[in-house]
Order: sequence, then C-alpha cells, then structure tokens
Amino acid sequence: MKTIEVIVSPDGSTKVETKGFTGSTCQQASEFLEQTLGKKRSEHRTAEFYRTEASQTQQARQQSS
Repeated sequence: MKTIEVIVSPDGSTKVETKGFTGSTCQQASEFLEQTLGKKRSEHRTAEFYRTEASQTQQARQQSS
C-alpha cells in the first residue's frame, strides 16, 4: 500500500515520508507537498528508492506464499 506521511514537529518543522513506492515514483508522488511546505533541508533515500518494481512484485509474491 502506498502512503505519504507528513509529520509536523512542535517547532513547526515538517518531514515527508513515503512508503510503498519504488524508485523515483516516491519523489513524483510527494513533489506537490514538498513545494507547498517550502525549502527542503535534507533528503534521505530508503532502500525502497533503489528497489525496482519487478523486485517488489516478486517479494510480495514470496510473502503471500
């Protein structure tokens, strides 16, 4: 399941986290939020960013077996 979480800290800083996306699709999906929230301070890419759609589909099949 693909989700985008926006976390707002008490000091007003925000963090955008994407889950369930592969490759650069996470950046495309969250781009509108990043533009709305303002200047990006940092970016951390998870293992999902480097995973391809084919490997994620294969992993899902293995988990459902």
